[in-house]
Amino acid sequence: MKTVGLTPTEPSAPRAEMLGVTFSRGWKHSSFRLGITHVWFGATLILLALLSACTSEPSKPAETAPKPAELISARSAFQKVYVAARGWNQDAKPYRLESTVTTDGNGHDGKWAVWRGSFASAAMRSQKSYTWSGSAADGAPERGVNPGIEDTYSPSNASTQVFDIAFLKIDSDQAFATAQQHGGDKILEKEPDTPVFYVCDWNHNTNQLVWHVIYGASREGAKLTVAVDASTGVFLRVEK
Repeated sequence: MKTVGLTPTEPSAPRAEMLGVTFSRGWKHSSFRLGITHVWFGATLILLALLSACTSEPSKPAETAPKPAELISARSAFQKVYVAARGWNQDAKPYRLESTVTTDGNGHDGKWAVWRGSFASAAMRSQKSYTWSGSAADGAPERGVNPGIEDTYSPSNASTQVFDIAFLKIDSDQAFATAQQHGGDKILEKEPDTPVFYVCDWNHNTNQLVWHVIYGASREGAKLTVAVDASTGVFLRVEK
């Protein structure tokens, strides 16, 4: 019986070239293993280099969507600016509350993203406004409560008569509903894109706190202005 030799057989030249091994007639088994080790070591280095290139790229920050505008009614906004005004002067009282037209809404629900409250201190004979903003529109005030510039105040000025906050019982959405029943609905039916904004102040002639519901982008160019009692919600008159 013939026994199989244990001496390793020398690989053919083509096979050796595929493995990246150079040999001669005096090739030994240990040289073959060393060649294989070199091949695998080189391949591993290439793989590590590729992985390092992939992970070394700086991570991009996640893009966040802009925060939507916060639209609120007059009484909600008033609470925010009133707290700030009392921090300015403890005797501060409001003399006007008004909304600002922005591209965030149209005011048809009595809500806006920017409201301004104007206050006066009789003791300090000074006045100051505070604006609350929840707007995302270009050019709008910074979100939150923003103080205005302090100015002198005269109690005899009829256009800046302060009022007690207890008179403000009717919110802007309720004032809008009343104004709709007295010509506002016809304006919006013909021109539904017409903005509606709000001004609340004291009428010293009738001793009433009045909502002026204004259909238009400005008071001067308004298509309709309806006066509503801010304490009872009763329709008072059409001002224009």
